[in-house]
Amino acid sequence: MKKSSLLIILILSILAGISIYVYKTKNGNSTLNKEASNFKYKDTAQVDKIFIADKDGKSLMLERVKGIWMVNNTYKARPDIMETLLRTIASVEVKSPVSKLSRENVIKVLASKSVKVEIYNNGNKVKQFYVGHTTQDHLGTYMLLTNPETDENYSEPFITHIPGFEGFLNTRFITDELDWRDRLVMSIRPPQIKYIKMDLHEIPDSSYIIDLISMQRFTIKTLKGKNVPFEEDKIKQFIAYFLNINCENVLDEKSNLVDSLSKRALPFATITITDRDSKTQSIQLFHKQPNSSKNEQYGIDYKYDPDRLYIKYNNNKSYGLGQYYVFGKILQTYGYFMPKK
Repeated sequence: MKKSSLLIILILSILAGISIYVYKTKNGNSTLNKEASNFKYKDTAQVDKIFIADKDGKSLMLERVKGIWMVNNTYKARPDIMETLLRTIASVEVKSPVSKLSRENVIKVLASKSVKVEIYNNGNKVKQFYVGHTTQDHLGTYMLLTNPETDENYSEPFITHIPGFEGFLNTRFITDELDWRDRLVMSIRPPQIKYIKMDLHEIPDSSYIIDLISMQRFTIKTLKGKNVPFEEDKIKQFIAYFLNINCENVLDEKSNLVDSLSKRALPFATITITDRDSKTQSIQLFHKQPNSSKNEQYGIDYKYDPDRLYIKYNNNKSYGLGQYYVFGKILQTYGYFMPKK
């Protein structure tokens, strides 16, 4: 065989070897990148626990107990924010890798300001990642995944997003317990209601009791026992409001505000619902001091805030800030139900 032919064969062999090496290397890297970029966990129906912790030492545990999500094993979680979190976990995808020039800086920021998220299925940790800051265009969020087998972080962070959603994701992984707590103050279906007692402490003569004998038969009496004439449609509409009453924000029980409300403030109204099993639930309503800038804006010297009030609920365990837009509908004197002359 000629030397030129041997040289050609040798060169072809070397090129073939290089090609195989490059292929294997690329294939190995693609497998690693796929593992390091697999943030989503689709089977959220089987998720039973989510732990979230930030770098400031704040953390919380979300746990599914008998089908209900609880916050720190004490309070019900907000259904809306819980649904958003689970949808995020099931949908998050990599938008792009982090450039080599930015990688080191992104990792440093993740190490100091990120939020750690642990996801559990049947008590076993199935996913862990770190949620960092947003990109400059606010359309992506930096994240870093942890290897579930070694419990070590992958070296490559990614820019993540949810396809079809324009915005960032880090606000969905919050660690403030108050933000996670359910804001439902009272919810009872009209057929379950037996009595509604409205105690208007500042105008006691306008207080009353509604007796729901059935969904078609009602009576209204003052607290002194006097019968009050009424329009049936107004009562039906009124009792429907109790199906879903929410506060705007939950108040911190350890705050000075709650301490003041619990020790010194007097409610201006108390609403008590008795169901057909003779179980009761009640809420107390308190005035909120007016905002001086709002008085100037409206040109009226309000004695109390005209837009918001405080609520005591959950068997006197919880306090919230509410809107008159919501609570004004159930704050009625008995005159509201009387037929028009």
